[in-house]
Amino acid sequence: MVRRPLTGWRAEAWVSTLCPATSRPLRRTCGDGSCCFEARVRSWRVHVPGAMLFDKMKAFVVQLDGASAGADPVFSGGQVVAGRVLLELAGSARVGALRLRARGRAHVHWTESRSTGSSTAYTQSYSERVEVLSHSATFLAPDTGETTTLPPGRHEFPFSFQLPPTLVTSFEGKHGSVRYCIKATLHRPWVPARRARKVFTVIEPVDINTPALLAPQAGAREKVARSWYSNHGLVSLSAKIDRKGYTPGEVIPVFAEIDNGSTRPVLPRAAVVQTQTFMARGARKQKRAVVASLSGEPVGPGRHALWQGRALRIPPVGPSILHCRVLHVDYALKVFVDIPGTSKLLLELPLVIGTVPLHPFGSRSSSVGSHASFLLDWGLGALPEQPEAPPEYSEVVDVAAVRQSPFPSPQDFDMSLEGPFFAYIQEFRYRPPPLYSEEDPNPTSEAMRPRCMTC
Repeated sequence: MVRRPLTGWRAEAWVSTLCPATSRPLRRTCGDGSCCFEARVRSWRVHVPGAMLFDKMKAFVVQLDGASAGADPVFSGGQVVAGRVLLELAGSARVGALRLRARGRAHVHWTESRSTGSSTAYTQSYSERVEVLSHSATFLAPDTGETTTLPPGRHEFPFSFQLPPTLVTSFEGKHGSVRYCIKATLHRPWVPARRARKVFTVIEPVDINTPALLAPQAGAREKVARSWYSNHGLVSLSAKIDRKGYTPGEVIPVFAEIDNGSTRPVLPRAAVVQTQTFMARGARKQKRAVVASLSGEPVGPGRHALWQGRALRIPPVGPSILHCRVLHVDYALKVFVDIPGTSKLLLELPLVIGTVPLHPFGSRSSSVGSHASFLLDWGLGALPEQPEAPPEYSEVVDVAAVRQSPFPSPQDFDMSLEGPFFAYIQEFRYRPPPLYSEEDPNPTSEAMRPRCMTC
């Protein structure tokens, strides 16, 4: 039997008799003369009910509870995701099962070119996928396979499910992603299944109010300035920040000491760098991008320079992803000195970008003492009575001066950096850090003392 696909309101089909000698349809006399009659072909028309066609379905979408002003809710591990499948019909329709599937996947993929000789090359592909969420539900006819006739109008099918206690933050990168979605599938007789898809965002809570992330970070490096076979003196760099954990929108006060013992001027700079690491089949692929930067003033030969808390503001970037099997997102503060004729002197301090800002009271007060000793170690005196507001970005980075400088541009911070500024960085709707002017409604005598803007 040979059938044509359904077209419009009607469909046609034919039944043909086959030649016993050639197994070909007998529409005319066979070539070998064994059959000298023309096959009789029967045809009929089939009427397809209009309720089964697409024009009867006005809407089929997945909606989440808690959405407001066009903004979808953001979830974290352990929370309940609730919503409804909305089906709106212009006329009565026969439908089968309505199935719901919620999935979360971390996926990485990249290719590398390999060479086995002067004229032989091939492409090696790396791919890995991890399922972090799986939930399914069935509405209407779950097991019998029978159809249900729905009247015209609006039909809602509510659903809810609880997320696992730990999940990976939603992420979109160059060679990988972490995506969460809810897909509804409506099965109907005689027509293809109709599908609706809704993507939702998951943020893994990263609380920076922990001892490990409140600990100061420091380091020191030195390098001999060389040109050909001549030594031009020693350049040393030491840097320190008051803690390891920050949230987007906060300012990192960078304390640094540069001692230029060479015969050439050097330029100190700093940058926050995001590193995306993708892992598959024992191999790794990394992408780096500068998300914030500042440049200091040149330090002349035999001179000494001191950064007393140079402000470096963190832009709206995604949080650190540290507990995924196939991809990581890490941050670091790189403080370095450009030395003409020599590779740069680099000092790297690890950072963790969190989602829970530093508490204005309570745990924050516990870090005041350590921050005071931190300042005294750098010879900056006691805590200020009134903290100054963070400077504007334009006051920190003079773009025109950087463009006219003989030193390398910010894109050359690290030879392994790839792509322009803010490349592959995604924004999240974070709750901003508390304002410095906020006051505790029930202050204690210990909490009423003046505070530093970073403690």
